[in-house]
Amino acid sequence: MGFSNSTYPMSSNDMLTSLLPEWPAWAINLLLAMTGALTVTLLMNYFYTPDDEKASAKEKSVLKSTNKTHEALHTEFNSFRKSYLSVYLVIMLADWMQGTHMYTLYLSYDVNISALFLTGFLSGAIFAPFLGSLVDKFGRKRSCIVYCVLEIIINWLEHYSSFEILLLGRVLGGISTNLLFSAFESWMATEHRKKGFPDEWMARTYSECSIGNGATAILAGVIAQVLEDWRGHIGPFQGAIALTMLALLLILRWDENYGETKDAKEEGSSLYRQFTDGWKLVASDSRVFRIGLVQALSEGGVYTFVFMWVPTLLGMNPPGGVPTGCVFSAMMMAITIGGIVFQPLEHFIGTALKTKAKATDWSAVFSYIMASLSMSVPALCLCCSPAETCFDKILLSFIVIEFCVGLSSPIGGVLRSKYVPDAYQGAIMNIFRLPLNAVVVSGTHATDVLPQYQVYGIVSILFLTAAAIQATLAIDNRDARKKVE
Repeated sequence: MGFSNSTYPMSSNDMLTSLLPEWPAWAINLLLAMTGALTVTLLMNYFYTPDDEKASAKEKSVLKSTNKTHEALHTEFNSFRKSYLSVYLVIMLADWMQGTHMYTLYLSYDVNISALFLTGFLSGAIFAPFLGSLVDKFGRKRSCIVYCVLEIIINWLEHYSSFEILLLGRVLGGISTNLLFSAFESWMATEHRKKGFPDEWMARTYSECSIGNGATAILAGVIAQVLEDWRGHIGPFQGAIALTMLALLLILRWDENYGETKDAKEEGSSLYRQFTDGWKLVASDSRVFRIGLVQALSEGGVYTFVFMWVPTLLGMNPPGGVPTGCVFSAMMMAITIGGIVFQPLEHFIGTALKTKAKATDWSAVFSYIMASLSMSVPALCLCCSPAETCFDKILLSFIVIEFCVGLSSPIGGVLRSKYVPDAYQGAIMNIFRLPLNAVVVSGTHATDVLPQYQVYGIVSILFLTAAAIQATLAIDNRDARKKVE
């Protein structure tokens, strides 16, 4: 009795291939490689003990600053960290769900997409210098609540195809973006110190925020696609409303904190004074000015890259096309790996330098130099080589810069908490969103008028300049703790 070949059992190779999506081989290999790299990084991190857990010998001793044992304080810190992360991750999941589908929603409405995005950036630039003072003066918790309310309104406005209504949503979006990147971090840093936790423990929170950010981005792509299949293009925005309402409920459990202590709230402590004091501090303390400038240059470079990577890969016509969702997932894995690597890298640099004081500064220099080198790859390849011969190199450079994003995110948070006084965190973080938005608007315009290789060259220079400025902070021997409180 004969059997056709179809009756033979499938080989393990064939079975694996049948389970994978119909993506080109290079895309599947990329995703498998990044999954393997993430797995190895997680396993290595499993054997790494964070600094906040290394004080086993002190667990029974009482810390003078809090009159609590190390063990009791660490238990409180874990509870505080999880409380903050539960809000942060829900907020970032909602934010990613909007970002992955905003373009396609506006495309379905047949509106001027570039005008809407440009309005959002300009709104952010206009309101940034004033919002930070409001955050510090009226309370970080209240500002986080305002963010949630704004996001619910914005996502509701996305239900309407009217250009004017969408334009209003982008104006509000510029305000909410500034709140997202100042109010939450300011609240966490100040509350961390209010509770008496050591400053070095803050690195753990920032690291887990970066890891979680990459993970939620991957999850957001899947959830948003399911919601779009079920509810249409507006589905992800409806999901974002539900998540933001959940975050709002979680924030209500937080304590309030301000840019000033209650004892310092004198009659003369007006909003105008809070605003002017923030600007005076930037002008008088070169370390604050430099850390803000580094933030503007590096984040501006990242945002410009975000506008570039899809058209660059599509323009290279790789075999089988470009499954952007697959590449995006691989990039988000790279961000997660960067977040995981942060603490071990900082520990390694601190050990090599024989001091922890400047370990984070030099970690930042390393990250920005690596980002600059990664962006020099597409700049040189697209300028001097045939596109079809450069695809693998450019794709790898995109993975490397996303790794740097994941690494520099917690580094930036630690450095801001180190150099920027708690009393003015919200104000100063928003002041530097003004040059950041200027860099983003300029970078977005450059993508329309300059060849791609020149834009990548500019981005590489932005990161290299950020590295040089950060290096001046790393060799500055002044005590960062001697800052105006």
